[in-house]
Amino acid sequence: MGPLSGLKVIELAGIGPVPFCAMMLGDLGAAVVRVERAAAGPDSAAPVDPLLRSRRSIALNFKNEAATGVALKLIESADVLVEGFRPGVTERLGLGPDVCLARNPRLVYGRMTGWGQTGPLAQAAGHDINYIALTGALHMIGPQGGKPVPPLNLIGDFGGGGMLLAFGVLAAVLETRHSGKGQVVDAAMVDGTAAMMGIFHAMNTQGVVRDATGEDILGGGAPWYDTYLTKDGRAVAVAAIEPQFYRLLLEKLGLDVNRFLHLGYPAIGAQARREWPELRAAITAAFASRTRAEWCQILEGTDACFAPVLSLAEAPHHPHNVARATFIDVEGIPQNAPAPRFSRTAAGPVQPPPRAGADTDAVLAEAGYSTREMEHLRSVGAVG
Repeated sequence: MGPLSGLKVIELAGIGPVPFCAMMLGDLGAAVVRVERAAAGPDSAAPVDPLLRSRRSIALNFKNEAATGVALKLIESADVLVEGFRPGVTERLGLGPDVCLARNPRLVYGRMTGWGQTGPLAQAAGHDINYIALTGALHMIGPQGGKPVPPLNLIGDFGGGGMLLAFGVLAAVLETRHSGKGQVVDAAMVDGTAAMMGIFHAMNTQGVVRDATGEDILGGGAPWYDTYLTKDGRAVAVAAIEPQFYRLLLEKLGLDVNRFLHLGYPAIGAQARREWPELRAAITAAFASRTRAEWCQILEGTDACFAPVLSLAEAPHHPHNVARATFIDVEGIPQNAPAPRFSRTAAGPVQPPPRAGADTDAVLAEAGYSTREMEHLRSVGAVG
């Protein structure tokens, strides 16, 4: 089930963006096989990480040359391979692009790194915060006058990483159907983050945004695009950028529209910014006069561009998320439902993450290995 039904994907086990990419592909129907290192024992528990759902698992010991042969056998019939090692690691394993494409000329070989396959930082270690720092994204996020704040690992790992990789490999698969030739997809988190920051770089050259932490309109600098605390200490978010939405917000907050409508709004020029503290103080006092639940009754569902700031525990139970089944429960673990949604080829039920190597025999049998051959591979330590 799902629009990617029939697509065969090999995932070389890693963390972060590659499992996220594989989860997205698997959720939408791709047959994903995750190749784990054969280290876990037979009684190891299945993981609960949602990033590891919607695929099968095979365990190989790459210290044994026979394991490389098994991986190449699986790759022969695959459409896509995704990996997230430093440049050169899969080459040393005998599973580099040249070897794999020689065995399967139609293979799309997706490579996920932070810095990219080339460049002076290509071999350096790093994580999400490092990659988004290099593109200007981290610099923009944080309080005014303060230091940049890590926005979880949403931008580099998942937005600029895993989603970029999924987009890239599917674009390459589409091209392969015309050319009959595979290729390597070099997906780097710095590239993906830079793509998402493109509009800000452009606006910066035009003087529309301020190149400073927390001072951009969309970075919490403007009073009408920020979070506020309510009477009970809970938080709400407002994003009344357009004039008609801003007027409605002022009305709903009980503020004097004639006084505040043009005070610091829109944010054009130094004079407007000098008025922001007065406007922010008025909005702050208004939100502090009622509880979050009371403000939800007044503002939620209106065009004032309002939402309560929900905790991880609260989010799955919000009426809108419940109505859309945005969150699902998989063996007691709340997690995201497959997305996006398709009218004709809907995704099938989510399968929980398998125990590492749980599907080794089944995957090997499908690849053409006999029972005797599987017993031999296990006896020499090539598979788990």
